[in-house]
Amino acid sequence: MTEEHAPTALEGPRNDATRVDPRLLEILVCPLTKTTLEYDAQRQELISRAARLAYPIRDGIPIMLPEEARPLEG
Repeated sequence: MTEEHAPTALEGPRNDATRVDPRLLEILVCPLTKTTLEYDAQRQELISRAARLAYPIRDGIPIMLPEEARPLEG
């Protein structure tokens, strides 16, 4: 017997877990700069170019805390 996993807002349909719901990206902004975010599917992060931070997505949940974000290089 297997346990069912309901997809999160970031996962979308079960067979397409690497896509972000565009509606979610429309409402999420960087908590520091209030600018739009870019989704990096490979790294599972939301990128704020203005703040030069990458916010992690863990278990389909964006962690929008600056202290949890990774500084962008360059």
